[in-house]
Formats: sequence, structure tokens, C-alpha cells
Amino acid sequence: MNKHQEEYIGKKIVIEKSNNKHQEGLSGIIIDKTKNTFKIRQRLEQGVQKTVVILKKDKEFIINNKKIKGNTITKRPEERIKIKEK
Repeated sequence: MNKHQEEYIGKKIVIEKSNNKHQEGLSGIIIDKTKNTFKIRQRLEQGVQKTVVILKKDKEFIINNKKIKGNTITKRPEERIKIKEK
């Protein structure tokens, strides 16, 4: 199974590159996903949790220590199965 075919819910994510510089470095656990977004739960200071929705397009992520370009996974899960890794 290549890195594009994996299930991402429950995995640790870090936004490495983004066209929105405020999102770079943001990290958390993926709690939901759609074709175009990830919903991420962040742990903030003193145990406070925050949920944010991040677009996949034009971003680079590190998910479980694997670098993934958001544009390559902006697909439905059944479409991602067909992706060939380069």
C-alpha cells in the first residue's frame, strides 16, 4: 500500500508548507476528512483542545513521518486507491 492509499483518521499530522503562513507548523490528530479537507484536533496549553478544518489543496503535510502533498490526496478515498506512487 502506498502512502496515498492509507487511512488518515487517527494519525498525527503537521502542516509543513502552506500558502497561509499562519497554518505552517500547525499539528494535531486527524479526526475527520473529506475530499478537500482534514478536521484536526489540536492540544493547546493546559489540556485545552481546539478543532480546526484545513484545506488539503496547496499544502504539504507530514502524516506519520511521511511527506505528502495535499494536491495528490484531494480525492475521495475510492479514487485514492487508484493512485500510483512515483
